[in-house]
Amino acid sequence: MRSSVATAIAPQKKAASRSFTVKAAGQQEPNVDKEHDDFFWTYTEEPHRTRRMAIIKAHPEVTKLCGPEPLTKYVVVFVVALQVACAYLLRDTPVLSWPFLVTAYVIGATANQNLFLAIHEISHNLAFRSPLANRIFAVFANLPISIPYSASFRPYHLTHHKSLGVNGLDTDLPTALEAIFLDSVAGKAFFATFQILFYALRPMFVYSLPMTKIHLFNVVVQLAFDYALVRLAGGRALGYLIMSSFLAGSLHPCAGHFIAEHYVFEKPTQDASNAANKIPLPETYSYYGPLNLFTYNVGLHNEHHDFPAIPWTRLHALNSIAHDFYKDLPQHKSWVYVLWQFIWDKDISLWCRVKREEGGRKVGAVGGWNEEELGSNEKKGPIPGVR
Repeated sequence: MRSSVATAIAPQKKAASRSFTVKAAGQQEPNVDKEHDDFFWTYTEEPHRTRRMAIIKAHPEVTKLCGPEPLTKYVVVFVVALQVACAYLLRDTPVLSWPFLVTAYVIGATANQNLFLAIHEISHNLAFRSPLANRIFAVFANLPISIPYSASFRPYHLTHHKSLGVNGLDTDLPTALEAIFLDSVAGKAFFATFQILFYALRPMFVYSLPMTKIHLFNVVVQLAFDYALVRLAGGRALGYLIMSSFLAGSLHPCAGHFIAEHYVFEKPTQDASNAANKIPLPETYSYYGPLNLFTYNVGLHNEHHDFPAIPWTRLHALNSIAHDFYKDLPQHKSWVYVLWQFIWDKDISLWCRVKREEGGRKVGAVGGWNEEELGSNEKKGPIPGVR
């Protein structure tokens, strides 16, 4: 199997069942009904907290990289203005025309993917020091996306960090139903084409969030913006923004990051609990290529999960300081090839995700403007670099 993954360890591959279980020494496997389930189940702790603590011990100076990045707000304002300008300029252009479609794909999809990831960055309070300022600014960044989602994204995404791979909590994980029905070339092509819809709708089927003031604010502001745009520039202007959002999460080069981040592309060929396997079960993959310029360095995904409080402009500095911790981790060389390989490689599918039955915690809103943690199963002090 050819792969877009580069890693320092390249054991010879041989055919094997896609599903396996990783346990700590002496640990009993919980009784989980995994009939018709080929996900990669593990009963070990997620790797990022362990590596974070090791990096802080070896390089305590990395904690100085944490904190908001002032540049973020200027980039967001520019991209929002660019998208509104494009929508206005295309107000009289037929939707099914080359100028409209090419602009929506090349400029619109890239810009809205940038805004998706700006909201991702803001969800970690990395645009302003004030949590309230970050909540409100995320709603502003949401405007060209046309569908109100920034308020809901934050608690779901922070739960993804607190509960990486935890079944029933991490909404980034595909469900067994998705994996079963899309386990073919046609099914995977459908998923890759409409993945933005899966990521938008799946969380609501996993668990629901309460409607809070910030959620209501997000909905009201977005609907008011959409209405004003239609009144001032017409339906095609709004159609351009909606099409840009769809294409941003479809077969677009920047959309490759959705699959590249956590799908298992390289599977161990030995007992995954054996310490001789330097990377027994990679759950997160990084990408260091040029598309990071448009995506707030989201490709540095191991670095981001290790230190969510370090902003996009300082992730390369983290990698440089702690290079010994990152140099041997598997990485993708191309997001475009990730999409190609995901669709055509019979060994890669929606089953290729690591799942845990236990652990983690849910982050959700409790009625105010700032989300709080709910249902924590551990009582620990704050960890530097974590938000």
